[in-house]
Amino acid sequence: MKIILLVLSALLLAAPAMAQHAHQKGPNGGPMEDVAGVHVEMIAAGKVLTFNILDEANKPLPASGFSGAVLLTSGSDRETLPLVTSGTALKAEAKGDIVKGASVSVTLKTADGKSGQARFKN
Repeated sequence: MKIILLVLSALLLAAPAMAQHAHQKGPNGGPMEDVAGVHVEMIAAGKVLTFNILDEANKPLPASGFSGAVLLTSGSDRETLPLVTSGTALKAEAKGDIVKGASVSVTLKTADGKSGQARFKN
């Protein structure tokens, strides 16, 4: 009985810590996630989403050969945007301004063929 209570207590105390997930800050101030072996930093400005591609030391990597798409969700509105290579970043342009609190899901495929996903909040 004591073992069961101990296990339940440990799970209850660990649950809030596991539920909290803080994004790292990228070198340009945007939230950053690891995706497919690279760091991806999201910057939203007006209608444009920019995803900076960085190495483990947060130095820019060439985005040539990368591809992907973004699902932009705000309330009941959803918009799928293709990513376009732009130097060391991938960019997507929405139909309208990207509102605060919008959910941004990015699917990325690297030049090496690795793929992954990340979710950001604007």
